[in-house]
Amino acid sequence: MRATDENGIDVVRQLLGAKPRPVGWAERRARIVEVGGAWPVAADIAFETVDAGGVPAEWSRAPGADTSRVLLFLHGGGYCSGSLASHRTMATEAGRAAGISTLSLEYRLAPEHPYPAALDDARAAWTWLERQGFAADRIVVGGDSAGGNLGLALWRDLRDAGRPAPAALWLVSPWTDLTVSGASIDDNDAIDPLLHRAYLEELATAFVPEGIPHDDPRVSPLFADLTGLPPTLVQVGADETLLDDSVRLVRAAALAEADVRLHVFPHMIHAFPLWNAVLPAARAALGEFGMFARTYLA
Repeated sequence: MRATDENGIDVVRQLLGAKPRPVGWAERRARIVEVGGAWPVAADIAFETVDAGGVPAEWSRAPGADTSRVLLFLHGGGYCSGSLASHRTMATEAGRAAGISTLSLEYRLAPEHPYPAALDDARAAWTWLERQGFAADRIVVGGDSAGGNLGLALWRDLRDAGRPAPAALWLVSPWTDLTVSGASIDDNDAIDPLLHRAYLEELATAFVPEGIPHDDPRVSPLFADLTGLPPTLVQVGADETLLDDSVRLVRAAALAEADVRLHVFPHMIHAFPLWNAVLPAARAALGEFGMFARTYLA
């Protein structure tokens, strides 16, 4: 029998299991805001709403944040849900840990806006940051789940266009394989409270237009050429169905001679840093990100 985790994960599991699984995009979007915002954002965070190249966005800063360096944060939600509201606690505390400003994006969602809408929005925000005077080596790109996928897609888009790359990437529980072929999809099915094969396949179908196979590197970065990947930190929970999406990505990055590191957190679930208010492991993950970002930002 698995040992009971002593750092609060049962509280989060109870939160996630308190209501039946939502049905339909509207209910799912409302539910992720509800569970992601179950604990309030710290009172000392300052917010500023901005238009980042046509994309709704939000600056957040903890006291003493270095305003010359930035985390470009891309929320998760399977490309079909998630928002500024659902991920504020994670985004703000990540910025605090790194001692920098955070710019969070409200990119467009599928199925109303399938690929490449989210990538177009991320690229627009990146260009806007450059025009605000942020050099690439002063920007870290980070995100969870689909946000990790989008961070990788943005880096590849910049690389292929011959543009400077981010100083580093931070990928939390990244969804890298939209073919849903990782062994952990089935191995962890009984213990993952969030993501299961049928739901992941529904998300992939909603996001990827007809005519693009789900193993296309543009939508599944696991199968992409990772040459030139910037320093990358991948954090994932041992109890999530997307565990293999991280493990296989790190292997592919290592074979491409990338500076990549993987941290698997025992007993943690998908996108666990969302609940950093009650999970010491989540706070440890954010602390690890903070040290990582400080190492590589110019």
